[in-house]
Amino acid sequence: MNGINIRQADKSDVALILGLIKGLADYEKMPNDVVATEDDIAKWLFDRKTAEVMIAELDGKACGFALYFNTFSTFAGRPCIYLEDLFVMPEARHKGIGKMLLKRLARIAVERDCARIEWECLDWNEPSINFYRSVGAVRLTDRRKFRVDGDFITKLAE
Repeated sequence: MNGINIRQADKSDVALILGLIKGLADYEKMPNDVVATEDDIAKWLFDRKTAEVMIAELDGKACGFALYFNTFSTFAGRPCIYLEDLFVMPEARHKGIGKMLLKRLARIAVERDCARIEWECLDWNEPSINFYRSVGAVRLTDRRKFRVDGDFITKLAE
C-alpha cells in the first residue's frame, strides 16, 4: 500500500513503542494502567527477547504496532503466536494498516510452522471485533481467561 511500511522494531524504538502502548491504553480507557518504562521495554523486548514488535509507519511516521510472542500448543505439538496487542492510531485507521500488520504476522506464523495465532479483544470493542471477524478470526466461546498477578503470584509461589 502506498505510504505504508511495516518493519520489525529495534532497540532504538523503545520510546516510540512506549508511546504507542500509551496510545493503546488511552483507547482502551486504561491510561493509568501503564506502568512500563523505557527500561522495561528495552530489557524485556530487546535484551531478553521475550516478545517482538512490528511498527507500522504511514508516510514515514509511526502510527501503529503489533506486539507478539511465541507460545506452544501441547495438543498440536507445535508453536503458536500470541498477539498481545495490535493498535493503530485513530488518525491512521481505515487505511489497511491493521490488516497489513496481521498479514505480516501470519507470514511469520507460516515461516515458523505455527499451529495458530491467538489474541484477545475487549468485549466492548465492537470495531475491533468486526475487524477481526473480517479477516477470518473466530471468537472462542468455550474458554475463560484466568489470571494470577500482584501479591497472589508471590502467595502461589510459596
